[in-house]
Amino acid sequence: YCMDIQLKRGLLDVSVLAAIQNEDSYGYKIIKDLKPYVELSESTLYTILKRLEAAQMLTVRSAEHGGRLRKYYRITDSGRQRIEDFKEDWKEIISIYRFVTKEDKDGTA
Repeated sequence: YCMDIQLKRGLLDVSVLAAIQNEDSYGYKIIKDLKPYVELSESTLYTILKRLEAAQMLTVRSAEHGGRLRKYYRITDSGRQRIEDFKEDWKEIISIYRFVTKEDKDGTA
């Protein structure tokens, strides 16, 4: 069984937004920052970044770094709202998980 593709896409989108919520960042650094939590290829990351930009959850600017242009990504208010919505949604997901696994409130089965 593989995780639902829509759920996984949503989780990855929010992960990328969270990686840039405190400071502007660029592709390689985002991948490095996420590495302890989720493995992302460059191609997957850039697909996500384009999708988030199209949804106006982040903005992009180019700046010179080491003699070449580097794209920096900045979260927008809409992106910050997406993170907050995710936190609320996650409370419901945890509740459903507890029901499905018959866990009680303290986390024991």
